[in-house]
Amino acid sequence: MVVNDLNQMRDNLLMMGGATEKAIALSARALIERDSDLAERVIQEDDAIDRMELEIDARGADLLLLRPPTSYDLRVALAIIRTAPIVERIADHAVNIAKHALVLNNEPQLEMKIDISRLARLVQEMLVAGLDAFTSVDPERAQQIIERDDEVDALYDIYYTEVIQTMRADPANIRSGAEWLFILKHFERIADYVTNICEQTVYLARGQVIKHTIW
Repeated sequence: MVVNDLNQMRDNLLMMGGATEKAIALSARALIERDSDLAERVIQEDDAIDRMELEIDARGADLLLLRPPTSYDLRVALAIIRTAPIVERIADHAVNIAKHALVLNNEPQLEMKIDISRLARLVQEMLVAGLDAFTSVDPERAQQIIERDDEVDALYDIYYTEVIQTMRADPANIRSGAEWLFILKHFERIADYVTNICEQTVYLARGQVIKHTIW
């Protein structure tokens, strides 16, 4: 029974992750294509992701209270319970990107050298790979994904500088530029949250907490 509950929690987490990855993709498209309908869709569909997180939390609480698992199964349950809110926060960042897209879609488009599709694709790949490493309990792959956060940080720094220069070139760009700065930060934070998922993978595999340590 415990194994069935854990499998269901794991499956729910993967469904939640799939919906979140889709939200990132749609919010990026809404931004690139200036499509407000897509942005609204991301915002509306976030409720389903929230419900998935609550379901995982409730199932996990029932498992811990009513059917105390073995030490390893307990670690699995705790790792899933800790990971679900992280995925939910990633979805919230996708929603925030969609909300900024709604603002920008009503403003003149800025001429900037920012490949937002590249940044979005990178964090999506990290999320999918991170959840795969989690479900397959692969700490070595998790470490590789954590290292990819440096790629996101590098793009963030380049694009941040581009936005700042655009704002300085013309005060009329300040409003839209500020929206872009928020958007870039949301993508950067998504990558940070994926590293948190990978940290849970290490905890699951080794019982080792690495949140405040160096590999």
